[in-house]
Amino acid sequence: MSEKELDDKAERMLNAALGGLTPHEALLKASRDEAAKVDERAAAREKNRERALRLLAEIDKAQGKSES
Repeated sequence: MSEKELDDKAERMLNAALGGLTPHEALLKASRDEAAKVDERAAAREKNRERALRLLAEIDKAQGKSES
């Protein structure tokens, strides 16, 4: 396979990987996707924190009853 054919094949593979987006558009999309993941992780942390606080309150409550 000639170098030109290899270059053409690599270009087609890159275009397929980018899903029709330009490299700049692909970077912007990746950045937006990552920002969305940050927001999702922050929401998950807050939800886990609330669950942990409820669990600790239940444990304290149960220990208080057994110590009486």
